[in-house]
Amino acid sequence: MSDLEDMDDVVREFLVESHENLDQLDRDLVALEKDPRSHERLASVFRTIHTIKGTCGFLGFGKLESVAHVGESLLSRLRDGELTLTAEITTGLLSMVDAVRQMLSAVEAAGNDGDGDYSVLVATLTALQQQSASPPVVVVEEPGSVASAPSSDVDAVWAEALSQAAAAATPEPVAAAPAEAGHAVSDATIRVDVGLLDKLMNLVGELVLARNQVLQFTVTQADTAFVATSQRLNLITTELQEGVMKTRMQPIGNIWGKFPRVVRDLAVACAKQVRVEMEGRETELDKTIIEAIKDPLTHVVRNAVDHGIESPAVRTAAGKPTEGRLFLRAFHEGGQVNIEISDDGGGLDHERIREKAVQRGLITAEQAARMTDREIVNLIFLPGFSTAPKVTNVSGRGVGMDVVKTNIEKIGGTVDVQSRPGQGTTLRIKIPLTLAIIPALIVTSAGDRYAIPQVSLLELVRLEAEQAARGIEMIHGAPVYRLRGNLLPLVYLNRELGVDDGVAPAADAAVNIVVLQADDRQFGLVVESINDTEEIVVKPLGKQLKSITSFAGATIMGDGKVALILDVLGIAQRANVVSELRDRALGDHLRQADHADDRQTLLLLGVGAEGRMAIPLSVVARLEEFPRATVEHAGSHEVVQYRDQIMRLVRLGTVLGTEPLPTAPDAPLQVVVYAAHGRSVGLVVDRILDIVEEALTVQQRETTRAGLLGSAVIQGRVTDLIDVRGIIEHADPHFFDAAAAAA
Repeated sequence: MSDLEDMDDVVREFLVESHENLDQLDRDLVALEKDPRSHERLASVFRTIHTIKGTCGFLGFGKLESVAHVGESLLSRLRDGELTLTAEITTGLLSMVDAVRQMLSAVEAAGNDGDGDYSVLVATLTALQQQSASPPVVVVEEPGSVASAPSSDVDAVWAEALSQAAAAATPEPVAAAPAEAGHAVSDATIRVDVGLLDKLMNLVGELVLARNQVLQFTVTQADTAFVATSQRLNLITTELQEGVMKTRMQPIGNIWGKFPRVVRDLAVACAKQVRVEMEGRETELDKTIIEAIKDPLTHVVRNAVDHGIESPAVRTAAGKPTEGRLFLRAFHEGGQVNIEISDDGGGLDHERIREKAVQRGLITAEQAARMTDREIVNLIFLPGFSTAPKVTNVSGRGVGMDVVKTNIEKIGGTVDVQSRPGQGTTLRIKIPLTLAIIPALIVTSAGDRYAIPQVSLLELVRLEAEQAARGIEMIHGAPVYRLRGNLLPLVYLNRELGVDDGVAPAADAAVNIVVLQADDRQFGLVVESINDTEEIVVKPLGKQLKSITSFAGATIMGDGKVALILDVLGIAQRANVVSELRDRALGDHLRQADHADDRQTLLLLGVGAEGRMAIPLSVVARLEEFPRATVEHAGSHEVVQYRDQIMRLVRLGTVLGTEPLPTAPDAPLQVVVYAAHGRSVGLVVDRILDIVEEALTVQQRETTRAGLLGSAVIQGRVTDLIDVRGIIEHADPHFFDAAAAAA
């Protein structure tokens, strides 16, 4: 391995630490010779050699391990008081240090511990440890010379060992290349106190704020030289910011390293067999993020072993290997870090979760009966929830997953869990790379500016006065807006922050909606104006303001004024937009309102060359595209593998007797997915045209064509209304019977 860039990270770390430790060993051994009774220093020397020996054995450097091992044995006798440190022993140990240093240079240059012969040194150190407690003293007057030779049986080998040590002090030619090029690992790295890095980060943050002020001032200037200088300042500040932030980045493997021991101990306690596999250990995060997720990840891992993976007997009965598998994966995506923790255990028991939640009074029986599988699974994040039959030292107290979710969300992250009965559970965590400097959207409300972290931002919607008057409705006293067929609860920032001046907006005023994501729920935050996006430096709030859940921190804007950073989840909770009950009530009311005024959101489809048809969007689970190569056959039916199911495909044109539109062989299938009680069916169409919202009036109800309810005029054109249930029953007469049974 000739290039440091290609060197394994573990070897690099070993070389850096070992070089530092060897320098310290030189000082400690010389000091020990003057004070042989310093047990603390002697113990420190022993631990250092023991660490080097253990690590090089793990990395496969056998020769280095053998030399360190014999030195460790000698130090062990010294530490235990069986030998007294003498000048002779000190010289032998220093010779060992020089030999280890030489082999480390060989490792750095060539990836192995060299071809040097250290048999004489090993023999000498072995002979030294076999002496009595008071051996004859060898006085070394100057390097390489011996005033009085020892009278023990090491005479013959000692002189050779000294000459070998002198040779070892000069590295072999193979170690010269990195040193001459200035690439030695020990020279290329330096250890810096974390406090100093934090101080540097704060200073860079202040520089970013000053940069923002200069850039804002530059807008009003016509001096080209000043503008060019400010742009240069902007470039340098950005590069400096990125460089300093990199110094705070650490691989997630730093916290993953302790999980094998945690899993091993817990598996023994639970009488289970579990192996740990990891992917993406090198994925880097900011040090503050690493510290914040350490405990939540540990809890999730413990849960996977305790609750998820079954005992060997149960696994054998289910046809699984007796050894369970816990898989940890981390990767960067979209400016965030994704962490997945998967097990191949029994999965979550939906019915048991439902029963426990009702028993503990967390939900009512009526709510439980109407919940989807996804909603049932998310009940594990409720405070006080546990399915453990009894309290043990591992689990059962109902404290854990709610804390995991809370701690992850505190740093702007999200948690999602997916489970397949009998196959396992996967928990996915998305978190930002860093918390110090983040991109944010700046908005204005009641004359004040606020920053919204972009990690929670989905899109921006502007409604002109006429659109707002027609599109914003009141349901149960709460404002909502129908965005592409979905009900979007609206939260007025002024009202939630208590800064509403009571003055109604002008009739011709536009409405600005910031669509945000909070706890798997979307809502629209209504603000007066949307300014711009920029990188902001996060400043923590004072302890007097910590209890205000609407704010996550503060920042200083380019004009020197303070802007508060909104806590998206806190505002959502304050406005009750993440309440399951409210979402369900709004949905029920929406369906009632649709029925009352015949106003519906429809999906327009193209079938055949001229066919134009519509389906109520409320019955559509998803719109998908499938490559034609993924279509398989089960009996005489076309099917695709979809979300761990075999989904039946029904060609809408075939059922309706319409000639299909000619398409390219590689064109994907356009599929409308209908789902009921855990089962899905895909309706294949030629084209997906549009989503519209209209007051629907069925003008032609009599039809002789199967699969149609009638016709209506939509967007000025005659459109057939599809009988979705009838088409599915025509293709699969038992679909709804099986779906009802599955429910």
